[in-house]
Amino acid sequence: MNEVVLAVDCGTQSLRTLLFDMEGRLLAGEKIEYEPYFSTEPGRAEQDADVYWQSLCKGCLALKERHADLFGGICGIGVAAQRNTMICCSRQGEPLRPAITWLDQRKSAPVFRPGRVLRAAARSVGALDVVMRARADGKCNWIMQNEPDIWRKTAKYLQVSGFLNYRLTGAFKDSAASQIGHVPFHYKKRKWAGRYHVSSFLFPVGRDKLPRVVEPGEAIGSVTAEAARQTGLTEGIPVIACGSDKGCETVGMGVCGPETASLSFGTTATVQTTSSTYFEPLRFMPAYPSPVPGRYNPEVEIFRGYWMITWYKNEFAHPETVQAGKDGLAPEVLMDRLLEETAPGAMGLVLQPFWSPGLAEPDAKGAIIGFGDVHTRAHVYRAVIEGLAFALLEGLERIESKSGRRVTQLAVSGGASRSDHICRISADVFNRPLVRGDTGETSGLGAAIVTAAGLGYYPDVHKAVEKMVRYEKRFLPDSAAADLYDRLYRKVYRKMYDALKPLYKQIREITGYPADRPDIKTEE
Repeated sequence: MNEVVLAVDCGTQSLRTLLFDMEGRLLAGEKIEYEPYFSTEPGRAEQDADVYWQSLCKGCLALKERHADLFGGICGIGVAAQRNTMICCSRQGEPLRPAITWLDQRKSAPVFRPGRVLRAAARSVGALDVVMRARADGKCNWIMQNEPDIWRKTAKYLQVSGFLNYRLTGAFKDSAASQIGHVPFHYKKRKWAGRYHVSSFLFPVGRDKLPRVVEPGEAIGSVTAEAARQTGLTEGIPVIACGSDKGCETVGMGVCGPETASLSFGTTATVQTTSSTYFEPLRFMPAYPSPVPGRYNPEVEIFRGYWMITWYKNEFAHPETVQAGKDGLAPEVLMDRLLEETAPGAMGLVLQPFWSPGLAEPDAKGAIIGFGDVHTRAHVYRAVIEGLAFALLEGLERIESKSGRRVTQLAVSGGASRSDHICRISADVFNRPLVRGDTGETSGLGAAIVTAAGLGYYPDVHKAVEKMVRYEKRFLPDSAAADLYDRLYRKVYRKMYDALKPLYKQIREITGYPADRPDIKTEE
């Protein structure tokens, strides 16, 4: 019987249990879908934490029923999970309240008021607003202020990965590469922050409430008798620390160094590289610990990135949706025809995809400029795809500027990467070769790679990547399209935010949308 790795990929809308062999081939998998969240008030997004565990159990039991031989060959387990979805647990690992997901928009009241000197110093380097925004976003702060009884009872404050690792092993341990979010973590040192580190003031979670963090590839523990009973797994199988879904996705695309960038065409679009040195791709935006031990993932993200395809489908693609239902296809397959009907540049229609403000563009709103009577909904769709590529290119250039290294190849994953048309447009916008993996389960593959190395089947993650990552297709840029995109990007797209920023502020003041964050001036 060949030995296989079980990779658990817990996302926002589904959990996957995936079996990979030691050469990176996906042998079997189960996908358990669930609603991404429920909302009791506007802006809130919560989830029953047991949904994640029950989905893991269902996925494992389904694998065991349908692929008993493979399931019996599991020699190790690795968990990759969504970032910044936080769970308050009792000492017995029971959730005390619903998980607050990364989509939640509630804000806390002030928990940290910098003194006059510190405030002046922070303002002088442009950090004050960033600090105050981060503090308001801390889920722990909101719980402390609004549910103090829950917080007093909270024995452990966990990421989804830490929660699932505990349920599997009985140990409150998690990977350093999973601690991404509003927690008191020292990203450069890859450990919990010290008492006087700024993140400990912003997110004052006591060390006793935090899990023990270990490096990726180290053992979390082994499957307990109770976990074996619920999942069908064999008691004693080792569980290996992996990392966040985005970090594992980067590993699963073979990006272990600075010469290749990982593009994630998901709900949140990201561009990441892997670096042996720590640097902030955006000011005050940390490079996250990589699932590659001792390395970092500098990242720039476009919040609500390729979610915009869903937005377009819901608002403009009714004909494709109806026809796809008749043909038994996904609407996105037919939407590719809209890209075939239009030429690069969308007849001068340019979109900036800041549907939500970002760290580098705090006042941004979405914008589409250049409309004329020639434009159709097909041009709008092309502008969406091109605008997302422009935004990711801008992020990559920021990473390259800080690292001093030029990226020579792109590796793409995520739902939208299944479209050849979107991949070709991206290769042209970046004017670099782009490769696509032979499996769409790249986050799970990354977890399997880290697990295989942690179990000792390979000497390190780099060797595991060499043996376990394969590319299904390569896209080369078209020189004419790349030249047109370069001019649009440099002469139009890069100037849009600064030109429109004053108008964004006026729109906000006049309409009240989006609502202001807590006013930092009240603390002065």
